[in-house]
Amino acid sequence: MIRHLSSWHSPSLNKEMPIAAYGDYGFALLLVPTAAADYLEYERFQLMDTLAPFINGGKVRVFSIDSINNDSWMNNNLDPWHKSIRHQQWNEYVYNEVVPFIRTNSSNETPIITCGASFGALHSMNLFLKRPDLINGVIAMSGVYDLTEYTKGHYDDNVYFNSPIHYIPQLTDHHILEQIRQSRHIHILSGGGNFEDPAASGRFARVLYDKGISYELDLWGAEWPHDWNTWRAMLPHYLSTRF
Repeated sequence: MIRHLSSWHSPSLNKEMPIAAYGDYGFALLLVPTAAADYLEYERFQLMDTLAPFINGGKVRVFSIDSINNDSWMNNNLDPWHKSIRHQQWNEYVYNEVVPFIRTNSSNETPIITCGASFGALHSMNLFLKRPDLINGVIAMSGVYDLTEYTKGHYDDNVYFNSPIHYIPQLTDHHILEQIRQSRHIHILSGGGNFEDPAASGRFARVLYDKGISYELDLWGAEWPHDWNTWRAMLPHYLSTRF
């Protein structure tokens, strides 16, 4: 499997931000890590091994980035308002730096699909819904779509505008809604085992339904916990059957 590591000093975040790229052809799958993890998390937990046939076969090119959750929502020493600002800066990093990097290393026509598990599912869904002009779809695994689950009671405009279950019901911009509706790849997946919350996926699916947005909701059984064995099964399944 072709693997390239890159980094640059991000003007959005004022810090060095690494990125891993796997493969050299296919649509772009942009992986967002879980919780406090980094850009190599999916590799460490062998998910990249399960994706190797799709990468080597030229079906998908994977880009894996860092979150900054340790600098925002998971930093207990930071003022909540600054956490929300940091989150917004990370969004700008993805839109203004990562997306152009993907375009430069593929083409302007290459579809970009965001993907993440757990907290990464919320980020992946949010990135797509806010900028459907840049991102073409999402595979969200084992997520909740209410950012207040992570903010310890803090609520401000940045929380609202990055919490899909809050802002999507109020979204009235016809142009953005139509761009979201045009996507054929809004996949909401959850197991039903330990530490999973399939009801959260169902609640958010209902929000999309009420806005006339097509999606796929797939709830797996009780034998699928909130853990890597579930995500190592889910993602290859969707790459093989939906793309």
